[in-house]
Amino acid sequence: MSTRKQVEVAAAVIERPDGTFLLGRRPPNSIYSGWWEFPGGKVEAGETPHQALVRELQEELGITVEHAYPWITREHAYEHAHVRLHFFRVTQWSGELRDLQHDQLSWQRPDAVDVAPVLPANAPVFAGLRLPMQYGITHASEIGLVAQLEKLEVALAHGLRLVQLREGGLTAENREMFVIEAVRLCHAHGARVLVNGDVELARRARADGAHFASAHLMALTERPGFELVAASCHTPEELAHAAALGLDFVAVGTVQPTLSHPGRAALGWEAFAALIRDYPLPVFALGGLAPGDLESARRNGAHGIAAIRSIWGA
Repeated sequence: MSTRKQVEVAAAVIERPDGTFLLGRRPPNSIYSGWWEFPGGKVEAGETPHQALVRELQEELGITVEHAYPWITREHAYEHAHVRLHFFRVTQWSGELRDLQHDQLSWQRPDAVDVAPVLPANAPVFAGLRLPMQYGITHASEIGLVAQLEKLEVALAHGLRLVQLREGGLTAENREMFVIEAVRLCHAHGARVLVNGDVELARRARADGAHFASAHLMALTERPGFELVAASCHTPEELAHAAALGLDFVAVGTVQPTLSHPGRAALGWEAFAALIRDYPLPVFALGGLAPGDLESARRNGAHGIAAIRSIWGA
């Protein structure tokens, strides 16, 4: 166990509608002078992380937080302290944003960060910010290959950028044909795509990664070598294993009753929020959800929503 001082920190991903977020450079004569970081600061005694976030952004930037979603909690062992960073995504604020504590501010894009060096505790966060907020899951075995490919193309044209091909019910031949064509469609629209459970098929089809059901997740001893690796989780043990493997994100449910798992009890939002509280990976809420549930999902700590039927429309 680390003997370094344990420090709780509130960190802000301050976002503009164009997708850019704010970084600040630490001033001279400070620890890690010249390094870039997300705004925020230490959680004081008696404060919640959200209260610390509000106070710190007023002190550092002169703004009042109007809307902040809880997101992920990352830990990092620096030489001077072991920090636990509670990240919030700040989407609304009032007041004129001013540089009161950093010596420079810069608006950045998750896929094109061009300032350096960045504090190592913050660098892994950029990958999470690249994830869209909707994760579409296919069900061609239920609606047919042609219908699913048509619906996939429509959804991609309307902005869907993350897809899971979940087709264990197809024959091996049809599954391979479907996956290859679905990957081609996704990449043609700039979307990333994961194949459920079949690592070799994911490689043959040149998918971006693999998604694992909870049982398959618990059998993994190391992270497969893909750009993106994700898993479905339902218990604290599964969530801990996904984090230990260094996966990129998880889907957690079921939040509400769903046709895909008719016998599984729904968590509800309160239990969902408790299950993922202080979790280090982005979480997609899963189970009986539609795009209209995104606001509820984010208020309860989710990165976004994952869905089967509602993503593809009527």
